[in-house]
This record gives sequence, C-alpha cells and structure tokens, in this order.
Amino acid sequence: MAERRITHARQNTTGSPIISHEYSGQHSPNSLSTTNPGLLDPQPKDPETGEPLKPRFKTTWHRFIGRGRKPVGVLQSIKKIYGCSWLNVLLLLTPVAWWAHFDGRLSYSAVFTLCFLSIIPHECLFDYCGEQMALYCGKDFGDLITITLNNAVEVTLAIMLLLKCELKLLQSTITGVILLHLLLVPGFAFLTGGARIWEQDLHPVHTQLNHTLLTVGVLALLLPASFYAAISGSTSTPVSSNGDLPVLGVSTQTDFLSMSRGLAVLLLLIYICSRIFYHNPPGAGNSSLTHALTPHELVEYEAKLAREEPEVNQWVCICFLIVNIAIMAITSEWLVDSIEPVRHVSGITSEWFGLVLLPFVAFSADGAVAAGYYLQKAFNRLRSKTDNPEPLNTLAKAEAIDLSIQFVLLWMPFLTLLGWWTNKPFNLLFDFFEVALLLGACFLVNFVTADSKTNWAEGFILLSFYAMMVSFSLLKVAEV
Repeated sequence: MAERRITHARQNTTGSPIISHEYSGQHSPNSLSTTNPGLLDPQPKDPETGEPLKPRFKTTWHRFIGRGRKPVGVLQSIKKIYGCSWLNVLLLLTPVAWWAHFDGRLSYSAVFTLCFLSIIPHECLFDYCGEQMALYCGKDFGDLITITLNNAVEVTLAIMLLLKCELKLLQSTITGVILLHLLLVPGFAFLTGGARIWEQDLHPVHTQLNHTLLTVGVLALLLPASFYAAISGSTSTPVSSNGDLPVLGVSTQTDFLSMSRGLAVLLLLIYICSRIFYHNPPGAGNSSLTHALTPHELVEYEAKLAREEPEVNQWVCICFLIVNIAIMAITSEWLVDSIEPVRHVSGITSEWFGLVLLPFVAFSADGAVAAGYYLQKAFNRLRSKTDNPEPLNTLAKAEAIDLSIQFVLLWMPFLTLLGWWTNKPFNLLFDFFEVALLLGACFLVNFVTADSKTNWAEGFILLSFYAMMVSFSLLKVAEV
C-alpha cells in the first residue's frame, strides 16, 4: 500500500465544529492543521481549563520515582492491590490447588479445575498493576507494560508447556491465544463500546503499523507450512506431541529447526524496531500524541495520567509483580501436569485444549469483570429515578490486538529460542488448519480497522468469525 488517504469528518464530544482533515502517507506527521489547535497542538492542554499543561515531570525518571506526587504507603498499596477486583477471592484457591497436587487424593480433573480457577484472578492483578505503572511511566510506556503484563498468564503457561515438551499442545495454545486476542476480546470491546455511539476511533498511525506487524507475523508462520507442503506434497503436518515429524528425515527436521530459529530472530528484530519507532519516532519532539491525526481523547488521557494520583507505590507494585509471577508459574506447572490425565479421561484432544480451553484462562477474568461491570451499570440505570446517562466514549478499546502482535512477534520467537537453549525441538511448522485460521483472522481484523474506526456491527462480525472458528475446530477434532 504505497499511499493511503484517510478522510476524517466527525463532530467531537465537546461541541466544536466539524473537522475535515485529509492525510496522505507521504506528508509529514508534523504538518499540523490550524483547524482545531486543541486537537493537533503538540503541547497537551488541560481538557478542563484549556490551558497548556505545565511540565510536572522534568524527566521520565522523575515521573517514575513520583516526584511531585503524594507518597503512597506500603500497607495502603497492598490493600488496594488485593481489593482491585472481586475476582481476587479466587486467590484463596491457590493453596488448595497446591495441596491437591501434592496430596494426590483428589482426581486430576479436580486439580486441573482448582489450578484453572486460581490462575484467573492473576490476570486482574496484572491488569491493575499495569494501570498503576502507567501513572508513573506515561501512556506510551504504560501501554507497553500493560500489554506485557496482560500476556504474562499465557506466556507462563506456554513456557511450562515447552519445558514439559508438550510441543503440539504449545503450538495450538499459541494459535488459540492469538485468535482470542484478535477476535473475541476486541469483538466484545467493539460491540459493547459502540452500542451507544455511531463509531469509535483508533489511532490511525498506530493502527496502520499494527496492520503490517500482524501481517508479517502471520506470514512468518505460512512460510514453514508452505515449504513443508512443497517438499511433501501434502498440507497435513503430522507433528507428534514432542515436536517430531515422523514423515521427515532427521536432516530435514534439523533444517526446519534452523529455519524456525532464523525466523524467530528476524521477528524479534521487527518487534524491537517497531517499538523504537513507536516510542521515539523521527523528528525532534515527535511522539504518538503530537501526530496530526491523534484522537483528542488520547491527549486527554495522557493529561489525566499526569494529573491523577496513583493508588499504589511503584516499588510495592514491582515487588508484588515478581512474587505474583512466581506464584502463577508454580500453579501453571501443576495445571500442565494435570492436562494429560484429564485429556485421557475426557477424550479432549490437544488441539481443542490449546485452541479454545487454555486461552480462556486469561479471558475468563476479563469477561467476568466486564459482565459484572455492565450488570452493575444496568442495575443502577434501572434503579435510578433520573435519566442521567454516562458520557459517550469515542475511543475504541483495541489493546487486545496489541497483545496478539506482541505474542506473535515477541513471545513466540522467544519460546522458539528458549527451546533451542533448553534442547526442546520447538519449531514454527504449525498445522496448516491453524495457519489458515490465523490468516483469516489477520485479514478480517485488518479490514475492520482499516479506516481507524469501529462500530458495534464490526464487533459482532469478529465474534461471529470466532464462533465459526470454534465450530470448525470441533469438526476437525471429531474427524481426527
């Protein structure tokens, strides 16, 4: 796509005139229009007073150490962390799950269920800690921290599967995690967020870069699958549970491992370069917030982060994250140990476990919190005697797409190189059906977000395609 023109015409929520702005991919991002200085001014302004924000933090380090902010105590921080969600009650199941694993009197299904439920609240804790760290790091680095922490549950499970040499299940889990964050999570976000508004906005430049990153990540999985089809004459990839390819010779399997490790290094370099471009774009004073097409709500959000007082001490938050990751890693190991007996008893295949069940560990927390939030809002709206609707949110929530991109460009290559280091033959030769699902999801998501706008109908389309994918996965499992 050599050149792309996007014409935006919208009425903002503050009652300003309609803005008509045309952008060409060959124009400089700093060619700021004077049509709406509040929207395009590189100096963020206070949305309440309209005055330029005073530089509260001279450096990123000053902001991180909390200079100019009220100090937060240790006990208050711990109380806020464990009280951030009602799902934290499930943390009480963690010692029960550990006891059940070591005691051996309960069935493997009970151990699996206890570990599954005890891992769910960790996603809420990571999400809350990421939001608090964004107050100390700003929006750009805060988003990166939040994305990384939201992937922590899935990455921990994937590492445990790799160390246990459940490589076929690991490949299916990677596919399932990417599909869930590409289709199910943004589908719900677009559906619920756009229910009361014509359309919601995305950052155009960030979205266009995401299109390229997502596409190259999925195409990197297509290369080994197509090469295998060329040399074997078949699109079926009979990968055993330990990653071996019985139909290929030892030398050919070694070649696939070498190709996979080379692809992993290139994907890591792509992700690192994309983050450098995003956090430090060319040109003095440029950032994601100073671009001409940056939605005004993002500028307001950065101003809010600069004003808002954190609820948690940053050092307590970091220590808590380290301890939380350790606890979750141990629980994930017990979960992985119980997968094979549960699979044997229930008859569920590794593909179904990976594509659907294990990715729901992370989504269960987000889904439960979202359901509780909307039920509470609906109850309050029915109970309230006055009609006082909440202000409309014109900014779409598409962070889950960033989670998929990070998983396919950072964590999947990391797992490949970790397998190399630990002598586990994990390669990027995925099942052709899984690669086809990823290609379809990539095409649909890029098409839905092509104009940097979303609505509830497009959210429903994403959910429908995910339902189609789950249905055909069931049929494939039945055929196997």
